[in-house]
Amino acid sequence: MMALPTSNLRRIFLLRGIEIGGLLLALLLALQVLELPLPLPPIAAVIALLTLVNLFTWWRLRQPWPVADGEFFGQLLVDVFAVTVLLYYSGGSTNPLVSLYLVPLVIAAITLPAAYTWAMALLTAACYTLLMFNYYPLMPKSGDFSTAIYLHLTGMWLTFVLSAFLIAFFVVRMANAIRERDRQLNLAREETLRNERIVALGTLAAGAAHELGTPLATMAVVTHELQKAYAADPELAEDLKLLREQVDNCKHILSSLLASAGQARMEGASGLPLDAFLDEILEKWRLMRPGMEARAAWEGARPAPLVAADQTLSQALLNLLNNAADASPDSVEIAGSWDDTEARLEIRDRGPGLSPEAALRAGQPFFTTKGHGIGIGLFLANATIERFGGKVALLKREGGGLVTEVRLPLARLMRAE
Repeated sequence: MMALPTSNLRRIFLLRGIEIGGLLLALLLALQVLELPLPLPPIAAVIALLTLVNLFTWWRLRQPWPVADGEFFGQLLVDVFAVTVLLYYSGGSTNPLVSLYLVPLVIAAITLPAAYTWAMALLTAACYTLLMFNYYPLMPKSGDFSTAIYLHLTGMWLTFVLSAFLIAFFVVRMANAIRERDRQLNLAREETLRNERIVALGTLAAGAAHELGTPLATMAVVTHELQKAYAADPELAEDLKLLREQVDNCKHILSSLLASAGQARMEGASGLPLDAFLDEILEKWRLMRPGMEARAAWEGARPAPLVAADQTLSQALLNLLNNAADASPDSVEIAGSWDDTEARLEIRDRGPGLSPEAALRAGQPFFTTKGHGIGIGLFLANATIERFGGKVALLKREGGGLVTEVRLPLARLMRAE
């Protein structure tokens, strides 16, 4: 059984409140101005019943339970029953207000499954048919036929205006609520699919990290032996030293990933100032990209806000920095800033940028414009930053190149979610 948005039940509550007010006004008009011989006790009983149901609905709206299809249909049945009794004591099918049967039918058609809609159609048709043969006759005390015709035409006009208003004001908003629910469901499905891809990639990455340990250890031993064997050659020794540093860096990255895998951060974990966190990422990146010219500057009130350093967030920002370095090997500019609510990071390169077609597909898994790589860096970075409530935007840079803009809400970083 599906759950409907609570806003739909709230609109039924409001609609019934307007109905009760309209009935009281119409009853006063009919008795005092038109002097129609209406049987007051049953009509007053129906109005009292509607008032009690609306009080119950007001209480129900304050409860956390979801609104099921059957419950919503039951609310509509109450209104159909009330309209039927009121019409029975006020002329039956000759009363122009009989067209109000269309309002609950339209609401059911928009908000409920087909079975409920057909049930409502059969019920309202049956009630209308019953009122054609069984009703309390209603004529003005004067007995003037022309007066009765005038009242009937006036009632038809009033019914049309009222029905048009109700359908335009309430039903359209119910349809918007349904569309919004469908949009949220589609977003949830997309997020589930993306998370499944991330889990699959994470499983593969964990296996690859485990398997890479042995060849990296072998490379470390070999480079150490080569350093001792060619210590007399300064140029080659420098190259071997750089190679050994890169092997050690790879081993450190794998060790960090394996150590943090499956471990959740605690709420009370000590944090780092935001500028120190960015400095730490920049230092790691410079070790990965020796010789890379990178100008970095941080702007914001000091002391910087404390954030919980997260391995996955660090890796996401490193992926974005590496993408910029691949596109612009000569230089990259990095600008970080923050205020009371948000942290911003801009990574500016002078690469070839993105074509309109590539811009549309950027961030999709296994899509790359580099000619090498497997195309998951930007995808994983996007997924990680969105998990922290942030956004990544790829913007054209004036003079050529690309600006990768990252925005992160500080509240999420400080909560360490």
